[in-house]
Amino acid sequence: MELDENKVSELIIGSIPLAKFVEADILELDKGYVKMRIPFEPNVNHIGIMYAGSLFTLGELPGGCLFFSAFDASKCYPIVTEMTIKFLKPATTAMTVESRISEEEIQRITREVEEKGKSVYILEQEIKDEKGEVCAITTGRYQARAHGR
Repeated sequence: MELDENKVSELIIGSIPLAKFVEADILELDKGYVKMRIPFEPNVNHIGIMYAGSLFTLGELPGGCLFFSAFDASKCYPIVTEMTIKFLKPATTAMTVESRISEEEIQRITREVEEKGKSVYILEQEIKDEKGEVCAITTGRYQARAHGR
């Protein structure tokens, strides 16, 4: 698939109701790189800070975006198998997350999917507020799985 930010947005945000609800947005997308954002509203909880589930959603979505930016979706698909989040400070503004996967890692994953039918990759990310302060850290374990295997 040729890299098309609108198509990736449609595949990820457009097809996941929760992503639409939290108003997730792809700010930047390139092969192996994505920067995403969610606004403070409508993600405020009962005590006036960002809802933990919204932050979790922001931390999980880049795995799919990176997948579609780097891999051939006609050959394999992504799933998340494990996700953790550590909350460091209250989130009181819009939040962003940047995620990267190196060309070497893309090649490794592609090779393993072809040879074994699946490959695991780990994404560690910092979720930051508008001042650039880290409010949460996520670690996601993803798999790229070959179709029909």
